Amino acid sequence: MYDLLVVGAGPYGLSIASHAAGAGLDVRVFGRPMASWRDHMPRGMFLKSEPWASNLSDPRRRHGLAEYCKRNGMSARHGEPISVETFASYGLWFAQHAVPDVDERMVASVSACPGGFEAVTEDGQAVRGRTVALAVGVIPFVEIPSALHGIGTEHVSHSSHHRNLDRFRGKDVTVIGGGQAALETAALLAEQGTRVRVLARSHQLSWNNVPPEWRRPWRESARAPHSGLGCGWRNWFYSEVPGGFRRLPEATRARISASALGPAGAWWVRDRVESRVEVLLGHEVATASVAQGRVRLATVGGASGPDFETDHVIAATGFRATSARLGLLAPDLRGGLAVNSAQEPYASGDFESSYPGLFLAGLVTAASFGPAMRFVHGASFTASRLVRGVRRSLRRGPVGPVVPAPVGEFGRRTPMGAVKR
Repeated sequence: MYDLLVVGAGPYGLSIASHAAGAGLDVRVFGRPMASWRDHMPRGMFLKSEPWASNLSDPRRRHGLAEYCKRNGMSARHGEPISVETFASYGLWFAQHAVPDVDERMVASVSACPGGFEAVTEDGQAVRGRTVALAVGVIPFVEIPSALHGIGTEHVSHSSHHRNLDRFRGKDVTVIGGGQAALETAALLAEQGTRVRVLARSHQLSWNNVPPEWRRPWRESARAPHSGLGCGWRNWFYSEVPGGFRRLPEATRARISASALGPAGAWWVRDRVESRVEVLLGHEVATASVAQGRVRLATVGGASGPDFETDHVIAATGFRATSARLGLLAPDLRGGLAVNSAQEPYASGDFESSYPGLFLAGLVTAASFGPAMRFVHGASFTASRLVRGVRRSLRRGPVGPVVPAPVGEFGRRTPMGAVKR
């Protein structure tokens, strides 16, 4: 039985595995390395975060993005966006040099078993571990507006469903959303000859400013310090003190998690959108139907709420990390997780869920640790804290099943024989 099973091999899973191996744990990692970045983002996209804020984390800090770029004759400079292709290649290099061998099979299910957990791979092999870290990324949590439910994938998709956009050449496409995914997808579509429009609920688009120089007069730095999530003290707090964020009242955390760093486009995509893409602001889809091979959209908002037809709708409408969407967890395990009012699972200060030995990482922990968990930058804090929690869990040993009655913060359920954290 392994000390730790890591389910997922993206930035969070690989970082956790690297720290676990560095701590001497017997760890097994499952998943196709950097799958989301390799399979779910079209060619030509760039990271919105700065290169120095896009590092995977190893305990000795020897395998950062800048080191990878240096070894391969590339640059990783402040204010110069890094392509998704470069970042994915960096992640593969990190997996080869800083992580134990990755088992590229996907995990189909995780269930509790005597002494820990049992993970069953897609080809039916059962592997057991005393603890499990779920680092499943964002793909299980895609959010598509309810008005588009029931329409087949031929006509409706999520922005994360596309490795390339070639199938839309010469077509008419409507992109829903006002954030980076929507705006960059629309720009790429327009640049390949697709007729494209953006439909957004907001009444104006928001654009991030060009970042200030890395070296600035100290007064400017003191007024608005750089951070992994952008300039300013508030962003610095979210970025650099996730443990402090978790100490905020639950209602405050929920509000910030839902609203902070809202939809906005990167400065380097603005001209590409404003010069070539039709934008309909203050509208949202009310109903959608398919007729004669096209999608008919009825919208509300604005002065008139226009109806129109399009060949395909791409919903760049983000992700919602609820416990119900952790479909690989056995029903009794999933149903036993304590959640907040938005049905997002609870995570302790060491990223342990309310079920002892089951740890969470990435977007699913944003309600507990804040906006940093939506970005690669959060992987470093997560990996070190989570592995600390795993070691504590291993010393503590099995504590038994979860009591069904909710108590305490997040309505969490208290494990029998366990101490509330």
